[in-house]
Amino acid sequence: MGALKKRNQIVFMDVLYFLIGSVLFSVSVNCFTAPNHIAPGGITGLATVLNYLIGTPIGTMLFVINVPVFLWAIWELGYRLVGKTILATLMCSVTIDALASYLPVYEGDHMLAAIFGGVLEGIGLSLVLLRGATTGGTDLVARLLELRFRGLSIGQLMMGVDAMVILLSGFVYRSLESALYAFIAVFVSTRLIDTILYGADSGTGKMLFIISEKNDQIAAKILTEMDRGVTALKSRGVYSNRDGEVLLCAVRRYEVSKMTDVIRSTDHRAFIIIGEAGQITGQGFREIRKEDKTLKDFLDKNKKPEEPPEEP
Repeated sequence: MGALKKRNQIVFMDVLYFLIGSVLFSVSVNCFTAPNHIAPGGITGLATVLNYLIGTPIGTMLFVINVPVFLWAIWELGYRLVGKTILATLMCSVTIDALASYLPVYEGDHMLAAIFGGVLEGIGLSLVLLRGATTGGTDLVARLLELRFRGLSIGQLMMGVDAMVILLSGFVYRSLESALYAFIAVFVSTRLIDTILYGADSGTGKMLFIISEKNDQIAAKILTEMDRGVTALKSRGVYSNRDGEVLLCAVRRYEVSKMTDVIRSTDHRAFIIIGEAGQITGQGFREIRKEDKTLKDFLDKNKKPEEPPEEP
């Protein structure tokens, strides 16, 4: 009964985050970007361009164009891990079309439209990403590409994919300014996403300590489903006076929800401690920077040699 209640709470929080994120994203599209001929990259940008050319609903086309991306994601990640993304994208698509007739349209300064559109899009997408999902399109493609290009953040990958759509939109709108404003909107949103998900320093994240009687199964799932490393630390329970193991794993902030789901799906009674990791350096996180290496080399070079022990 407790496990069912916990599961219901997780589903409720997922839907709540998706709904708030979808509303913010809808305001970004309907109030700021689309009315000002700003295609904010990705599939949303393609849907915005199609709306301008042939009048198709932006939300509907957002979902339709995402179908091939969903199939790719199911092939790479499996249906269970893509289920949240399909739900989030559906909610986002419905919200965009449902609110299109009710939201006020801003047709003033295009710079303000690009900035506020980017801010709302960034916050909305971040809320969805924090619950282990995406809204399809560029952010899902970026998530899939991140599996193969560990050195790049989701925001950087999204910027690269969005650039191609933005250039296309410039030709469709016959306006270089539209493309430039779109670049501003995408830059604002991706920077905001990186800040919310990764913190001001991209090397920050979360640190999990997991105590369970099913450590082997949990570790196997973390390796296969999360594609994250995990370390088993020897431990001894003081109260029980029994030897055991504690699993240690470092993840990005947005991966915490998915990690918790993976653990609970194996052992709903697992004891989980989640803490802040001020800096994580290594593969999949912040790479060692040149200045860090230079400082290390300087310290090593100027390190005083140890004095030999005195002879008796």
